[in-house]
Amino acid sequence: MTEALEYVERARGHLFELHQLSGHADLTFGEAADLLEKAGHTALAGDIRREVVGLNTFPGRWSFQLVEEYDDAYYSTVRAAERRVRDELLRGRRHVFESEMKESRRTHGRPGHESRPD
Repeated sequence: MTEALEYVERARGHLFELHQLSGHADLTFGEAADLLEKAGHTALAGDIRREVVGLNTFPGRWSFQLVEEYDDAYYSTVRAAERRVRDELLRGRRHVFESEMKESRRTHGRPGHESRPD
């Protein structure tokens, strides 16, 4: 469950990356249209503003809407399911596998190998 949730978190990060990159691209297209207009290419600048600036990233949606839909539907459901399993089977503890691995791999008594912060 934890590993699956980590992949969902990574997918969500990529979705945010898509959102931010698409938004930045839209702003940059607007700046390009401004520069085209300033250089005397008013028709091209108008075409870019009309056809590209503000264009939906997906049919009927900007990328922020996908982020919201992902969060509200899939992400919240997956997180709740993982939490329920963790609460019922692990008393709410997270990263149990990693915690056990750390304990088995650390050198007891060596600086930098403490099991927990002071």
